[in-house]
Order: sequence, then structure tokens, then C-alpha cells
Amino acid sequence: MDELARIFKALSDETRLAIMALVFRHGHLCVCEVERILGITQSKASRHLRYLRDAGVLEDVRDGLIVNYRLSSESGPELTSVLETLRDLLGRHPIPNAGPLLVQIRAARRDVEAAAAPGGGGR
Repeated sequence: MDELARIFKALSDETRLAIMALVFRHGHLCVCEVERILGITQSKASRHLRYLRDAGVLEDVRDGLIVNYRLSSESGPELTSVLETLRDLLGRHPIPNAGPLLVQIRAARRDVEAAAAPGGGGR
């Protein structure tokens, strides 16, 4: 019961539900992407992502300097069942169209990383 209570408590916030809808649609997100897409502060985005991670719903994966959040790969049967239902339910609700913005954010990040890499034109 403790695990279910922790999962449902983590999912009982509208912003965290929006984050989950975005993760279902796009696979992974970093703090800056959540911040820009949802129009919230960096600290609020971090806090919500950390809450979902601490509940075991999301996991964080480092990619260089960026930490991406994705669905937990260590989900047990209860979390798997909840996430399947949640994916179906959230699929029926409109979420911000993040596709074009994500392409823009990720391209800008790649440009910065390429410029900073040895031989990439950075200083």
C-alpha cells in the first residue's frame, strides 16, 4: 500500500500530470525543457521532476551536463499498471504542443555543445 500511496501522491498535482503527459509523448525531458514548455520557473520544474523521481515514477539519466528524466525502467507491476492507465487517460486530454519547441531547444543545445567541444569552434 505504501508504494501505491507514494505513486498516487506524486501524480496528484496538475503540473506533474502535464509533465507525465509530455514524457509519455516525447520519451524524456530535461528541466529546461519542462520550464519552457509549461512556462514555469526552473526551481518549480526541478521540484516537480524530483518529486516524480523520488516516488519512483521517473528516473534521471545524465547526458553530459544535462539530466534527462524518463519513465522509470525499474517499475514493478503496480507502477506499470498505473502508468498504462495514466498514459491512456492523459492521451484523451490536450497538452501543450511541445514538438516544435523541443526541436528548437535541443538544436540550440547541440550547437552550444558543438561549439564548446575541442575543435568545435569554441573559445
